[in-house]
Parts: sequence; structure tokens; C-alpha cells
Amino acid sequence: MNKNLSSYKFILVPIAILMIIGLIMVFSASSIYAASKFNDGYFFIKKQFIFFIIGIVAIYIVSMIPTGFFYATRYFWLLICFTLLVLTLTPIGHKVHGACRWIPFLGFSLQPVEFSKIFLTMYFAWFFGEKQEKIKKFSIGFLPPILVTIIFASILIIQPDFGSAVFLCCIFFFMSLIGGTRLLYWICSLILLASSAIVMVVTSPYRLMRWKAFLHPFEHAKKEGYQLVQSIYGLANGGLKGVGLGYGKQKLFFLPEAHTDFILSVLGEELGFLGISLVFLCVISILYMGVKLSVNMPDLKDKFLVAGITFVIVFSAFLNISVVLGMIPPKGLAMPFLSYGGSNFLALSIGIGLILSAIKKNDTNQKV
Repeated sequence: MNKNLSSYKFILVPIAILMIIGLIMVFSASSIYAASKFNDGYFFIKKQFIFFIIGIVAIYIVSMIPTGFFYATRYFWLLICFTLLVLTLTPIGHKVHGACRWIPFLGFSLQPVEFSKIFLTMYFAWFFGEKQEKIKKFSIGFLPPILVTIIFASILIIQPDFGSAVFLCCIFFFMSLIGGTRLLYWICSLILLASSAIVMVVTSPYRLMRWKAFLHPFEHAKKEGYQLVQSIYGLANGGLKGVGLGYGKQKLFFLPEAHTDFILSVLGEELGFLGISLVFLCVISILYMGVKLSVNMPDLKDKFLVAGITFVIVFSAFLNISVVLGMIPPKGLAMPFLSYGGSNFLALSIGIGLILSAIKKNDTNQKV
């Protein structure tokens, strides 16, 4: 426990690399589409650069605020996230492709679920750190966090955003597992929620069709499997070194909105296996440093916080990579710090700021 935690600030290195690659690839993947739709090839990259600057500022500001402040105001942040999620279901909400997941904000579209991931993680870190002596009791150590998770997930199901609801549940299961909850409660709730998820997939024609398209994408290449098939074509075309930055073909209106969820496919086509390997290396580095930092963090709440935020970042990356490679059914999840979009970028920046704040607090305590 005497190890100097300051060295773990190098977790910013892979984060910075992903951010820079993201700016480059967003411009490459979106310029032609932006020129066609908005008569401005720089439309998306200008917005992404704004997100980049705001994200950097958010990292700095949050890192200067003690984690204790966020723990003390945990219910305020949960209330903000809950209120924003509810607003998506009102006339204020912005509907895209039949789903109400966004609300307009200062000329941008805010997706509240991205912030819910971070602040739910922060709440769980506080809860499992604070309730360790009573964590084995169902009514005290398990029921409150799972009820909070179900409430948030229920709003997402109504939007509908089934994938994000599952993601929040995964955060809960991860945090409760490392938090020391009784294994019997953990397994029973996992079986119950997994069974509910299966029922929702089987009873929903849309979700069931997406599952079939995932299993047999080329049989549904003109409809539900179209995006996955085009993603596979792009990756196959990239080879080892890629076709060259800016020379990809799939972004030429073959791969829908290639600058968002499937930006990794464009990267794979233009920069090849080597380019994707660099992204993978960054994600692995974040995982390694996040785990090491969590293990060496003396404060229990901060230990859980760092582990949880690392999980959110790495699990998001894993899911996005899996979708692009056709390993899991398609789901609108951004590649952390790479995909176009302000909500995900800003929320994860807040998460990185919380990690730096935890490093600063615990490193100071050790020196004292």
C-alpha cells in the first residue's frame, strides 16, 4: 500500500492516443457524408473538436474536486440523471429511429444514459464501500442498489434502449461482485434478470429479427444484417496495413453513419490490422493500469470507483469491438473516445477525472 500512485496518471497516455485517433477518424469517416447532407465537410469534426475541448476541461475540473464531494452529493447526481432520463420520454425528448433517447441542449443532443453509467458507478462505489459491515444482509447490502438499477433500467426499456438497460445491469453485477455481496443473492438476481432479458428478446419481433440477422448476417444483408455485412467488408478490405487514411470505400454511403458506432470498421479498412491493434493496445493498457491502480488504492470507496469506471470504459470498448466484428448482435454503443458524439465523450471524461481525483487524494494520504 506504500506504492506511489502518481505513476498511474500515465493512464492518460492511452486515453489521449484514443482521443487523437478519434479526431482523425471522425473527420475521415464523416467528411463526405457531412458534405452531402450539410454542404459542409467539416460539420461533424467541428462538433467533435468542441466535445474534445469540453472533455479535456471536464477531466481537469473533476480531477481537482475531491471524490468525497461526489460521494456526499451522490443522490443529487442520481436525481439529475433520473430526471434527464424521464425528460427523454416527454415531448422535450428527441426521437431518432423510433427511440426517445436524447434531449436537445444548446444546439446538441444530450444522451442521459451515458452520464447515468458514470454516476451509477460512483453511487455503487460509495454504497459497497460504506456498507461493508452489512453487505451480506439482503435488505441493507443488496436490495437498495438493485432497486436503483431496476428503476433506471426500466426507463431505458420504455425509451426503448434495451442494450443500455442491459449495460446498467452489467455495471451493477460487476460492482456488487467486487463489493462482496452474498453470492446467492448475486446468482439469483442474475438468473432472474437474464431470464427477463431473454423473454423481452423472444417476444419482440424487432429484437428477435436483429438476433437472427446477427446469427446469419449475409442472409439478411439487405435489411437487418446490412450494417454488419458492410462492417465485415470494410475490415476484410483493410488487410494488414489498410488502404490508406481517407481512402476507405465503406464510408461512401455503404456503411450507415460510419463515424459513430462503426467507426472501428472504417479505421480497420483505412489503417488495417496495425491500426486496430493500436486501439486494442490502448484499451488493454487502460485495463491493466485501471486494475493495478484499483488494487493499490488504500481507500475502499475509491478502490471500487476506479475499478467501476475502468469496467465502464473497457466493457464499452469490448462490446463495440464485438459488434463491429460480428461477435454479438448489433447495438448502438460508441467506441470510447473514438466514436463521434458528445455525451459519451463527456461522460467518460468525467469518469477519467474521477480516477485522477482518487489518485490525487490517496497519493496525498500515503505521503502524509
